[in-house]
Amino acid sequence: MTIKDFQQFIRRQYYARDRQRGTPGTFLWFVEEVGELASALGGEDQAHKEEEFADVFAWLCTLANINDVDIESAIQKYTVRGVQGFK
Repeated sequence: MTIKDFQQFIRRQYYARDRQRGTPGTFLWFVEEVGELASALGGEDQAHKEEEFADVFAWLCTLANINDVDIESAIQKYTVRGVQGFK
């Protein structure tokens, strides 16, 4: 499955509810999942880490969907155009 495929899957499954919740509410869910990922990264349970990475990515796709951002196109910043330097 490509990034685009996954983003479209998330859109088909959840867009109506996500759009209704809006960006502020959805961002709070995303941040909560990032916090859960942070906790998982501190542990040794690989399956838990993978679950939390998946949750963060799904909520990122949700945010992108309700803000009309194609993640696969957006990451061309790194894959096609190349990023100079680092932060």
